[in-house]
Amino acid sequence: MPAYINKLFIPFITFLIILAVTLILRALILRALRHWAARTSHHLDDLIVGAVRAPSLFLCLALGIYLAVEFSEIPLRYSRYANNIIYLVVIISVVIGATHLSGQLFRYYIRRYDLPVSAPGLAIGVINGLLWIIGFLIALTILGISIAPLLTALGVGGLAVGLALKDTLENIFAGINVLMEKSVRIGDFIRLESGQEGTVKDITWRTTRVQLLSNNTVIIPNSKLAQSVVTNYHLPEKSFALRLPVSVSYASDPQRVETTLLEEARKALGAVPGLLEHPEPFVRFSPGFGESSLDFTLNCQVAEYTDQFLVQHELRKRIFQRFREEGIEIPFPQRTVHLRQAD
Repeated sequence: MPAYINKLFIPFITFLIILAVTLILRALILRALRHWAARTSHHLDDLIVGAVRAPSLFLCLALGIYLAVEFSEIPLRYSRYANNIIYLVVIISVVIGATHLSGQLFRYYIRRYDLPVSAPGLAIGVINGLLWIIGFLIALTILGISIAPLLTALGVGGLAVGLALKDTLENIFAGINVLMEKSVRIGDFIRLESGQEGTVKDITWRTTRVQLLSNNTVIIPNSKLAQSVVTNYHLPEKSFALRLPVSVSYASDPQRVETTLLEEARKALGAVPGLLEHPEPFVRFSPGFGESSLDFTLNCQVAEYTDQFLVQHELRKRIFQRFREEGIEIPFPQRTVHLRQAD
């Protein structure tokens, strides 16, 4: 076997053997860690074990390359390239592990302590972007590339990049503005300026996703959301004032109608999901005198905006049945026409 082939063959075989051994050890260690994490009561160790799975593959690869170079007779000028590859693999593995772990820990502490973070997707995206930038700068430094000219070039080309990515940057800063202002949060029920209503599911670095009552999703650029008029039914609190109009004939006694409506509303307290006991329901003779009816308004409080549909359904059934029993008429629209005969 020629000498140059022997010099390449031995490091290659060494690399394959070491890689196979480290992958087997990695599988055994991860299996033991998963069993250990499953026996604990908290979930923090599960997150850590999940975060090291992908980076451990890169570390096995880096270890294989390093030992293959150490046991070979590769010239110094080539071994430097191998060392640079090892450094890059290690940096990539650390950044991947850090981004995965930071995202999982961020969501974990938001759920555990109910932190007031309105857009975890956007916050995680910003954190991951910063970690990748730091890793990229460290890699350049290790490779012997000065980052000062790069920063200068970025400063000069920043204007051109800003103009080219104007819409993207506008959406990013609008999303950060919404995140900091907390005017729209994950889980809030909002009405858009276009009239569409839905629950905010996520606020990412570019768009906001709103799930409508029809179970469809509206995707809104953050810049459009920041500039539009949005009604948030969960601010300052989730409870919602429900106004239920009720019309009766002019032959009805207003006091009797008011008493009947209050009795049915109080009977529904605790029986209809979403109907709140405080503040108590009340009735107002408003709008008052209609063209063909006496118009009342039953006012009550529901837990949140979407509860109003079931509450209206149940109250209308109860009121209609009670009016039938009491003989209170719900009139049809009618007009009185006076005819005059000309002399």
